[in-house]
Amino acid sequence: MSLPAEILKKVKLIEISTRKMVNNQFAGEYHTLFKGQGMTFSDFREYVPGDDVRTISWALTARTGKTYIKKFDEERELTVMLAVDVSGSSDFGTGQYFKGEVMIHVAALIAFSAIKNKDQVGLLLFSDQVEHYVPPGKGRGHVHRILRDLYYYRPHSRKTKISVGMDYLQGVLKKRAAVFVISDFMDENFDRSLRLLGRKHDVAALVVRDQAESKIPDLGVVELQDAETGEIKTVDTSSVSFRHQMEKELLRQKENRDKRLRQSQVSRVDLDSKGDYVTPLIQFFQTRKRR
Repeated sequence: MSLPAEILKKVKLIEISTRKMVNNQFAGEYHTLFKGQGMTFSDFREYVPGDDVRTISWALTARTGKTYIKKFDEERELTVMLAVDVSGSSDFGTGQYFKGEVMIHVAALIAFSAIKNKDQVGLLLFSDQVEHYVPPGKGRGHVHRILRDLYYYRPHSRKTKISVGMDYLQGVLKKRAAVFVISDFMDENFDRSLRLLGRKHDVAALVVRDQAESKIPDLGVVELQDAETGEIKTVDTSSVSFRHQMEKELLRQKENRDKRLRQSQVSRVDLDSKGDYVTPLIQFFQTRKRR
């Protein structure tokens, strides 16, 4: 299938910007957080004072008359799964990027860090259903496929049900993985499925927010469309009572989301769609390393 030139251009641009961030800031933090899953034998070398005597190969030592030790390399390969929310609420933003675009940038940053460390990376796109799944793979070409799917895929539904995506991952991920759930988490009753996934896998909730979702600006009479249902309403944002009522409802939604995330017992990173999304991720990795 041929892709539009616009999509290919976006993929190339995000690769250039993301690889620079990976090389300059991110890869070291990623590597030290996600250490190898074990040790594998690589070679022999002669013993030197200070080596661990437990690594001596007694069979080779007896054969050659010289003392040799076994060398081991860290098994670096890890499975990284990017679970990205593609519901209608991601098509919102008051900064340079919509929330959905920030989610793509964050996914790209993690994906390029994974392949730099020779890890596998996969993709799940979800709304209130499983939209698209890419099994974990390795290499730059595989990440290009993931980025093309993130930009090019058009979801069948605009609604949200996070538990559907989490339950699907429970079924397809047979080995322990690092799962990054990238969403605005504007949903109900997702905590149980997220908690169950976190019992088997290393799960982090990357919460993408926009400042306008907590404070309504005075823009006069405007039309507002519900991103998930398509319903359109004409409202007067200059009305103090309307803004107060809306902000009260937004606060209720935020408190419910925060409660669900606490109950899920997974790691959490807050990302502002207007701000720097790299620094919060680095700070999260540094905090995890100190545990």
